[in-house]
Amino acid sequence: MAFYIDCDEEVFAETDIAALKAAMDTFLVSDVDISIELLFVSDTEIKQLNKDTRGVDKVTDVLSYPTLDGICGKPLYKKDFPYDLDEENRLLIGSVVVCRERARAQAEEYGHSYKRELHYLFVHGIMHCLGYDHIEEQDKILMRQAEEKVLSAMGITR
Repeated sequence: MAFYIDCDEEVFAETDIAALKAAMDTFLVSDVDISIELLFVSDTEIKQLNKDTRGVDKVTDVLSYPTLDGICGKPLYKKDFPYDLDEENRLLIGSVVVCRERARAQAEEYGHSYKRELHYLFVHGIMHCLGYDHIEEQDKILMRQAEEKVLSAMGITR
């Protein structure tokens, strides 16, 4: 299994992308290549997306749009998703939209680097696309553990 990121912008260094792919390759159990779309937008754009898709009229840091249901913590096998493969025969798990301005502000607010914040937001979005959530406290614990596992494997710590 390989993890692919579809992004039109070169935001992350090649070494960062390689580290994320390696971390996801060890985190996910799958017999099919996995892909995810990553988009970067402005405050104005994410506010409009948030309003249009969630009914929330405010700026947010990251939005996720999963394409699969009921996959949290489960292996992803090609035979289970025969109609969800893209033209490269990869399983698309969704799209993640990150707001650059919000990421910069949060990095400053939390006292860490912009790079760390971008990585965290992307991994957070990936986890949503993999079915994790943080509405209920127990789900939040599981999601944070999954995020930390991937970020740690990438060498990104608090």
